[in-house]
Amino acid sequence: MAPAANAAPRLLRAAMLLLLLVAAGRRAAGAPVVNELRCQCLQTLQGIHLKNIQSVKVTTPGPHCDQTEVIATLKTGQEVCLNPAAPMVKKIIDKMLNKASAN
Repeated sequence: MAPAANAAPRLLRAAMLLLLLVAAGRRAAGAPVVNELRCQCLQTLQGIHLKNIQSVKVTTPGPHCDQTEVIATLKTGQEVCLNPAAPMVKKIIDKMLNKASAN
């Protein structure tokens, strides 16, 4: 009877450990690492008049998105996505960078 009595606590500990490992594995698999792991720009504009732009943010490719994103904040507060490959957008970025470096 003594061997059976010693096996019960060991079996209980092993079952609890297995239960904890399974629960931890499920939580880790379903937990998001960052809130936004996707591209912000689904559609882009080829350009917009410079006088309407308040600021420009350029996001480089990373784990969240595999493409460069250019997001312009307009003076109205609206944010629009611009095509970083468009010639007009390249000029806008250059002008905004020159404007920022002059300040």
